[in-house]
Amino acid sequence: MEFDSFTVSLLVLRDDAPDWDDETASAMQDAHLDHLATLHEQGHLVAAGPLGHDKIRGLSILRVPPDEARALKEADPVVQAGRFDVVVVPWQVPAGAVHFTPTRFPHSVADVEGA
Repeated sequence: MEFDSFTVSLLVLRDDAPDWDDETASAMQDAHLDHLATLHEQGHLVAAGPLGHDKIRGLSILRVPPDEARALKEADPVVQAGRFDVVVVPWQVPAGAVHFTPTRFPHSVADVEGA
């Protein structure tokens, strides 16, 4: 049997995460969304989104090996700012079991809201 390989990345809120005021939090969210959209446009990221969990805040699925996924996710501005740690896990599924439909990722909150 053949398998397709992906890498799952989780953003985990750090215990020592900085407290941001609203302006900083907004700017960091825009930088985070821009980073994800850029990874998607480069063909590395196939899906990403927030999770409804206290500590595990986001999930990404990438088409690159775990070591490359870690480097790409650690370049995220919210990770570099010390808000999140990155957990990277290889994931294999039977070939063809998972399909990702082409889409466009937002580069900012304004882009999400259609502004």
